[in-house]
Amino acid sequence: MKSTKKSTRTEHTDRHTELRRILEDRRRELTAELRRQMLDVRAIGPADQAQGVVDAEESSVSDIQEDIEIALLQMKSETLNRVNEALGRLEAGRYGFCGECGDEISGARLRALPFASRCRDCEEEREQTEARDRFYARRATASSELDIAS
Repeated sequence: MKSTKKSTRTEHTDRHTELRRILEDRRRELTAELRRQMLDVRAIGPADQAQGVVDAEESSVSDIQEDIEIALLQMKSETLNRVNEALGRLEAGRYGFCGECGDEISGARLRALPFASRCRDCEEEREQTEARDRFYARRATASSELDIAS
């Protein structure tokens, strides 16, 4: 019986170490990408101004490019926040367990999405609920617009 407990404890420690490494690697990667992109976004503005006169089309393309870069920065920043939250859960001993049902999140899911806070089933249910809510919200908006137009 003792060897089973020790084996389970060793497996838990190995899993904890592997998941910590995955999260910390992802955090380093995201931090580097964010720094690089922030420098790129800062460089875009002055480069456009240094060219002098630009036509409306060039200005529009530049604005779109800057908007895309900023959106990417926001997405990576949100992902970095999720990774940091997952590291906090790991330290608190709550990492790897679904925040909805409390079941253990599969190792494969955590390796693929190391900051996952829900098991696959609960995440799918949440996504279906959100999709249904969006559908009914659009339907209600369309119905309201038809009522106003009448």
